[in-house]
Amino acid sequence: MSTSKKAQQDTILSRKWEGKVSNYRQLGGIETSTLTNGKGEGIRIAWINTGAGLRFKVVLDRAMDISEAFYNSHSLTWVSHSGVTPPNPTATEGIKWLDSFGGGLVTTCGLTHVGGPEEDQHGTRGLHDRISNIPAEVESVIQPDLAKGELEMSITGTMLQSSVFGPHLELKRTISATLGSPVVSIHDEVTNLGNTVAPHMLLYHVNFGWPLVDDEAEIVWEGEWESRDDESSKIFNEETNFKKCPPPKKDHSGFGEAAAFLDLNADDEGICHCGIRNPSIGLDLDLSFPKSQMPWVTNWQHWGKNEYVTALEPGTHPPIGQSTARKNGDLIELEMGETRSYDIRIEVNEL
Repeated sequence: MSTSKKAQQDTILSRKWEGKVSNYRQLGGIETSTLTNGKGEGIRIAWINTGAGLRFKVVLDRAMDISEAFYNSHSLTWVSHSGVTPPNPTATEGIKWLDSFGGGLVTTCGLTHVGGPEEDQHGTRGLHDRISNIPAEVESVIQPDLAKGELEMSITGTMLQSSVFGPHLELKRTISATLGSPVVSIHDEVTNLGNTVAPHMLLYHVNFGWPLVDDEAEIVWEGEWESRDDESSKIFNEETNFKKCPPPKKDHSGFGEAAAFLDLNADDEGICHCGIRNPSIGLDLDLSFPKSQMPWVTNWQHWGKNEYVTALEPGTHPPIGQSTARKNGDLIELEMGETRSYDIRIEVNEL
């Protein structure tokens, strides 16, 4: 962290604003609203401003996923041509999930399947399942309280992914931040509300775009890896520096892409770290999570012209699909009333 950045945080955290600020909104906080124009008209959102350069938009009607995100003047994420759109009821069919995939900093995949469309004796599943198309029931919005010295803020909501005679899984999500700290934390709890055992897979599609991702920017992680398929091996091979972001690639127009499954090293506390480092704009973004919760990360690279994005995707599984996970013997099955918790943390620092 740079000296100037540390000084900025210390200014807020040491309460130097005392006697000079009437309202916490002068420093940051959470603002809820509704979009009134375009494809996203009527969609509920919440802007969260950390007061430390990091601000981001939570889309309440899309599983409380995070769309745009900025650090000072720099965008951190990739936003698709569609951007924020209403929940898509046809997303369970084939690859129609892509019709309303807005990109954004965090898109949630699951809760029973992550991967391509498939059909077996247990049912038919579309790309990446349904959760990102389910609106939240907001339970609380907690703002900072400067008078009490409470700098934390959070928003909590629940999404129910349910079908009669099918799994009934509830996702309870809390997104939190602290005034003066360029960090966003997501705490998720997935609970089986049904009366039978339920399959469970979860993946966080964390998408990065220009200018954070640019020529010479580095995709940061340490661990073992394997290419997803033969086509991906054109990028993910021993001769290629696939951690360096390239210029746009002609062969990534349309469906061109590559992916690798990563087995990251964890630190002494069992936490995995990965992210993007871009010295040209002086930013280092760190994505961290407990390996015990999410043992896999997928690195997706899609360097198409005007569709220039890479993603780091921590998950319970790589996106291999429920059917393959079941065959492998590692599909999670939630017992009745069982809850699993997940935590991811995104921090932006200046180099």
